[in-house]
Amino acid sequence: MNEKNNEINVYNPYNNEIVGTVKRQNKKEVKETILLSNNAKKEIKEFSARKISNLLYDAFEELKNRKKELAELITQETGKPIKDSIVEMQRSIETLKFSAEEAKRLYGESVPLDAGFGGKEFFAFTQKIPLGLVVAITPFNYPVNLAIHKIGPAIASKNTAILKPSMKAPLAAIEMCKTIEKQFPKGVLNIVTGHSSEISNELIKNENVNKISFTGSVEVGNLIANNAGAKKISLELGGNDPLVVLKDADIEKAVKGAVIGSYLFSGQVCMGVKRIILDKSIADEFIDKFKKETEKLKIGNPMSNKTDIGPLIDINAAKIVENSVTNALKNGAELISGGKRKDNFYLPTILDNVQSSMEIVENELFGPVAPIIRVNDSDEAIKIANNTKYGLQAGVYTENMKDGLRAAEEIEAGSVFINKQSTFRTDNMPFGGIKSSGLGKEGVKYAIEEMVETKLIGFNLR
Repeated sequence: MNEKNNEINVYNPYNNEIVGTVKRQNKKEVKETILLSNNAKKEIKEFSARKISNLLYDAFEELKNRKKELAELITQETGKPIKDSIVEMQRSIETLKFSAEEAKRLYGESVPLDAGFGGKEFFAFTQKIPLGLVVAITPFNYPVNLAIHKIGPAIASKNTAILKPSMKAPLAAIEMCKTIEKQFPKGVLNIVTGHSSEISNELIKNENVNKISFTGSVEVGNLIANNAGAKKISLELGGNDPLVVLKDADIEKAVKGAVIGSYLFSGQVCMGVKRIILDKSIADEFIDKFKKETEKLKIGNPMSNKTDIGPLIDINAAKIVENSVTNALKNGAELISGGKRKDNFYLPTILDNVQSSMEIVENELFGPVAPIIRVNDSDEAIKIANNTKYGLQAGVYTENMKDGLRAAEEIEAGSVFINKQSTFRTDNMPFGGIKSSGLGKEGVKYAIEEMVETKLIGFNLR
């Protein structure tokens, strides 16, 4: 990112060409945006649920018409293969539709106060009240989908919202916001752009902000938690997701899941497969088939429909992956396939004989690398799966449902899928991890629950 005249350039990771520019805003401008959003709280709160829903449906219809345009923009600014960018847009459009639907479903409930001491002759009920202003801070890897998972529920529950996208890939998210923004009064949805080091403190600490929804690193998430004060926060902080393949698994299915999970968007996915844990009895067969499928992947221009693997987001990201693999090999891992970098590209890589103590599987690696850990049985597999500070999602392959349900029960993660890899997600399911993977849930219905207060109203009927 080079800067000129107070602008930030956005580069295409594939060819290093400038895709566009965004304004480098300062603290004063961010304060003004927060004030604008704060002033719009009262107006949107007066809207009926039906009106909110209809306006979100209108935005949904317009976003459908921009699917191809925004998918191409995602690919240009992130290097994501175009076929995957189209999927991201399809999911984002559906998420906006879910938001329109959920806008009509903010139910309270009656509360039997007579169940408690002194409550006889009381009638009470609850209402769901918007928090006020929601700040959404999002990363580069799913620039539209991760943003709309915060903005859609915020507006559906009658909050105002400010989006701070990643400066590595802000353009498609900004265009998405423009599509929604024009359906609503001024100030309901705003965007701020600039370096996090210069403007994020204002977003985090400003007293007019009522909720922060963040997706990103553990380090930044902890910083937000320590500085947000009494604000509500939701933190999605990444994962170190295991794919466990037990001795009675369908190997073909497991290999397919491993390929998708390990290499989706060159491994730059928080719920990507970061560790493959194999029962020793089927390890050789799995690795042989996995290697063959990995080496079929097409690497190249992400704008081509034939491309499976595009570049990483920048040269530094590619070098981090390169160094991690080099260190693993020095410590005894065996290279099965890949292991080479050219500019921003890193070949899909399989490492065998990885130990759970190695740095490459201790921490979250954002790259197309599949480290394999061999285990003796399901007990050891579950132990290794849990040997991480993260707990986002996990996948277990087995045809024995007893073993599958036991693994699902004992693996420490926000979601565990049997016979599916950890990258599986529908946009209406509760999504979020435990341990250092974060705090709170996304998925439209569940995100809304994090963006409202429960207010009790009681009548003394004596």
